[in-house]
Amino acid sequence: MAFPNNPPAAAVAFDPAYFASRYPEFAAIAATTAPGYFIEAGLYLNNSGTSVVTDLNMQYILLHQLTAHLAELFDATSQRGSAPLVGRITDASEGSVKVHTDMGPVAGTAAWFQQTKYGAAFWQATSRYRGARYIAPRRNLRVFGPRGW
Repeated sequence: MAFPNNPPAAAVAFDPAYFASRYPEFAAIAATTAPGYFIEAGLYLNNSGTSVVTDLNMQYILLHQLTAHLAELFDATSQRGSAPLVGRITDASEGSVKVHTDMGPVAGTAAWFQQTKYGAAFWQATSRYRGARYIAPRRNLRVFGPRGW
């Protein structure tokens, strides 16, 4: 459902059943901690009904992706051991097991999102919303009065 000129009138709600089925690795936290992460996800993607993302289905998916990103960042070590690798493996050793990964050149905010595969997916999916928006000046605007007014 798209809203071409009018933003959606309501915010998207957290869906623990969807979250647990889409991200089964977080099933243990879906009902307890994940709702808090969903609220926190609203800090990164407006969930007040006036978001730049005007498609409610897209906003629903993106907010749940952000919730998974936050869950991975904050619950990875306590719930599932160490966080999985993100990016391509650039170097690996066998003795004392060392693995290095690289996402390539990453600027500014992208680095925070690309710490997890969920954040990287969110970053890629939201690329269309991060560009500058050009608003053309109104035409036929006449100014009457002395010069310099």
